[in-house]
Amino acid sequence: MADLYEEILKIKAEGGSAALATIIGKEGSTPRETGAKMLVREDGTIFGTIGGGCLEGQVIEEAIKVIREEKPRTLHYDLTGREAAGAGMICGGVLDIYIEPIIPTPTVFIFGGGHISLFVSKISAMAGFQVAVIDDRAQFASTERFPEAEQVIAEKFSLTFPQLKVNRSSYLVIVTRGHAGDQEVLEWAITTEARYIGMIGSGKKIRTLYQNLEKKGIAPERLQRVFAPIGLEIGALTPEEIAVSIVGQMIQVRRETQKGKAPGSCS
Repeated sequence: MADLYEEILKIKAEGGSAALATIIGKEGSTPRETGAKMLVREDGTIFGTIGGGCLEGQVIEEAIKVIREEKPRTLHYDLTGREAAGAGMICGGVLDIYIEPIIPTPTVFIFGGGHISLFVSKISAMAGFQVAVIDDRAQFASTERFPEAEQVIAEKFSLTFPQLKVNRSSYLVIVTRGHAGDQEVLEWAITTEARYIGMIGSGKKIRTLYQNLEKKGIAPERLQRVFAPIGLEIGALTPEEIAVSIVGQMIQVRRETQKGKAPGSCS
């Protein structure tokens, strides 16, 4: 059991997600006893077991749904009927299995403290993200300006990079006040494991920044994971609307239902 919880801590530290399946009730003959646990990772691999066979395969499928939806569920299995026998589950008992999501809350790192950032921060917090804001101007990076942010840093971007705990559950939003800042942050961002990287700008600006980075030896393939121009295509014009489009895209990626514009698009 200690090893299982060590694995959970490891997954959280890496910014991953998982689901924990626990037998919470049983009657009759079943593969494992009440309290048996199985950890299911995002890729469907497991740690521990609740009995193996077809039953375990079904629980893994349900656990992946729990990871995606971030909502627990309780499953009831009757291993006494014809259906169970047909599936090879002939133990002859009844099982109740509780599956709970194991997630660290995702963090969005917003680079730039301007008007769009104000609303990205507010909406992100409302949507269940932790928020960190970074700007190289103290008057734009303050807790008064971003009261909902858990972290606000007023420092040169390059000096903040080593401080930021970016992992596979991190979302990076690049909306600095100029091309130079955007390029500096982007060059660092593509070296991270962040789940989402988005950068604001016109197609022309983005192509220029990409060309600059390619001249520095960065492979074009590494830029394909970037959502640029950032946000869903909803015709957004105002800072508030643009923020809605950005957070909406982050939610798509979080729920793994991304459709439409592919990362790396400069159209």
